[in-house]
Amino acid sequence: MTLARRYRLLCPIARALDLVGDRWALLVLRDLHAGPARFGELLDGLSGIASNLLASRLDELVEGGLVRKTVGPHQVTVYELTPLGASTANLLYELAAFGSRLPPDPDRREPGNHRTIAVTLKVACGRVVDPKLTLRTELRLDGEPFTIDVNHGRVDIVAGPAVAPQVTLETDYESIVAVSDGVMTLEDFASRLTITSTEPAAVQQSLALLSAAVQRIANDAPPQEVAPRLERPRRARRTRQRR
Repeated sequence: MTLARRYRLLCPIARALDLVGDRWALLVLRDLHAGPARFGELLDGLSGIASNLLASRLDELVEGGLVRKTVGPHQVTVYELTPLGASTANLLYELAAFGSRLPPDPDRREPGNHRTIAVTLKVACGRVVDPKLTLRTELRLDGEPFTIDVNHGRVDIVAGPAVAPQVTLETDYESIVAVSDGVMTLEDFASRLTITSTEPAAVQQSLALLSAAVQRIANDAPPQEVAPRLERPRRARRTRQRR
């Protein structure tokens, strides 16, 4: 936020908003919780943002110490979170839980990619995971892969395919949003999963973790009667398990 627009109040909430309160700033941080990203990847994911506005927000987040520019694979410039930026995970999770009780905009846009889910799912999994669990799962949303890596109870979720996953789960983006929002039941969500694995125990562990995580999001959200939501029609899909 520019100096002219700062709140200048003796209040920690105001100080936080001085740093992340501009439009799109929190959504940029949200998408970077899925791992380092090129400018074009962020632009594609943040449907509706102009390229010059994204550049401005990134410059401000870099200046504020939340984001840094670095060189990624093939010498391409990427943006990634600093430790201060990574510390916004719980803040974004609480906003997601709060927002899950609000009706979606009737003229809503679909994101260009699904990096949006990483931080909310990671925090939720981290709150329910067995501290002894070690597991690697690939979650594919409309074909877009994410790695869910659990190492002795420490959960990380990043965009990109998993290396030697024990389980692969496939579903669509709308379904995982709907079950996290409490619009869809866990049983209905399970019917929309395609499961690939040769390890039955790992399948059960993956499903248990994912189910507990989405239930935790629902439990952490405000009561449904506080902010009634719109129902969203769903299409049927059958479960298949490949070995």
